[in-house]
Amino acid sequence: MTVPDKELFLSALRSIVGAPHVLTEGDLSAWELDWRKREHGKALAVVRPANTDEVARVVQACTAERISLVPQGGNTGMVVGSTPDASGTQVVLSLTRMQRIRKLDAANLTVTVEAGCVLQTLQEACEKEGFLFPLSLAAEGSCTIGGNLATNAGGTQVVRYGNTRELCLGLEGVTAQGEVWSGLTGLRKDNTGYDLRHLFIGSEGTLGVITAATLKMYPMPKSMLTAYASVSSLDAAVELLGMAHKHLSAGLTGFEVMGQFALSLVRKHFPQQRVPFAGEDPFCVVLEVSDHDSEAHARGLLEALLEDALQDGCVLDAVVAENLSQARALWHIRESIPLAQAQEGLNIKHDISIAVSRIPDFVRETDAAIAAAHPGARMVNYGHLGDGNLHYNVQAPEGTDAEAFLREQEKPINTIVYAQVDRYNGSISAEHGIGTLKRHKLAEHKSPVALGLMRAIKQALDPHNTMNPSAIFLP
Repeated sequence: MTVPDKELFLSALRSIVGAPHVLTEGDLSAWELDWRKREHGKALAVVRPANTDEVARVVQACTAERISLVPQGGNTGMVVGSTPDASGTQVVLSLTRMQRIRKLDAANLTVTVEAGCVLQTLQEACEKEGFLFPLSLAAEGSCTIGGNLATNAGGTQVVRYGNTRELCLGLEGVTAQGEVWSGLTGLRKDNTGYDLRHLFIGSEGTLGVITAATLKMYPMPKSMLTAYASVSSLDAAVELLGMAHKHLSAGLTGFEVMGQFALSLVRKHFPQQRVPFAGEDPFCVVLEVSDHDSEAHARGLLEALLEDALQDGCVLDAVVAENLSQARALWHIRESIPLAQAQEGLNIKHDISIAVSRIPDFVRETDAAIAAAHPGARMVNYGHLGDGNLHYNVQAPEGTDAEAFLREQEKPINTIVYAQVDRYNGSISAEHGIGTLKRHKLAEHKSPVALGLMRAIKQALDPHNTMNPSAIFLP
């Protein structure tokens, strides 16, 4: 694609958003380099609109010239979905100036927020008013609500509150033609035809631009307690999860599993952190219970669960955080695993989902297959066991060239893992999306009927293929 009159086009963009917010010179790596530093694209310009009207006018200008747009939030994605290609002909549409929390409706238990609002900012604003916005993930200090919605982000509390999709009651967005669709009603019941918000959520900017959302809030629990337990196997972890559901019911808000090698990387690269039961047992679990009665009631439920699990032999040892500081420290261990992996070197990441009951067998079989084909490969198993989402990652053999391992072995290892995912009727992407990184795999592992329906929707809403054209689908 070529730009007919680049300077004239850039001048039009400057007239819409202001010259300081059309970036073409200097270091643009914050927008052109993906978070994992796998791809470094080249943008025609980075455009930073301040409101929905400016977004619409930018989209109209790009559509008129058939110039493609790449919507971008905090640029924290894992699948290279918000990075421009290397052509220098795409506009990065950065929503980070659109940060307002427009309305907090206590009676309706909703909050309306613009797409560029950082997740942690929203969490804190709700907490200040006595409410909980439960979406929680490691990148919450920099990821934005628009990106969370565009990828249908998951995180650590999906077991109780669901993915971002379940937290959204309405959207405002700009279509590929530059029209503004306003659906910020905040209604829990609206049976008037197709639910358009569900098309935009998880679409990774390929159908239009999310500019604002009305989201669910919840009353702040009176108590949130965290426990950390060691277990002998993934089977035992699944058994503990079942016991937790029975003992805690809807009070169970988080249930994470961590393999011992994953924890050893945290101990190695972040020695200041105290990791309980270091090296003692194959897996550890961190779980969270929230309660609207009292801390004493929550503690009683949690201690009863752990006592029964210890007697049953399901749990080998356990600790319960005595205060908020200890709870944060336990969760910080889990959140540090991807950072420790990065410190250890380049690695092969998988974000898969399998029915919870089948995860132990999947891991045993797939571990064995990878060990046989790639001796010395180190398995970094951890993730959201409570909702069946496993981050099944592979680290290069110790002492080898990690970059060469990634370059040479990523494809054959992916082939093994994704074939196993298919055997277990799972998904190759649980919460990270497809982006450009997994679009070849989507074509191989999604049914032709499903792909045909998805392409038909794309063609109908974006006939000129200007909205993030490299994401999700192969050319």
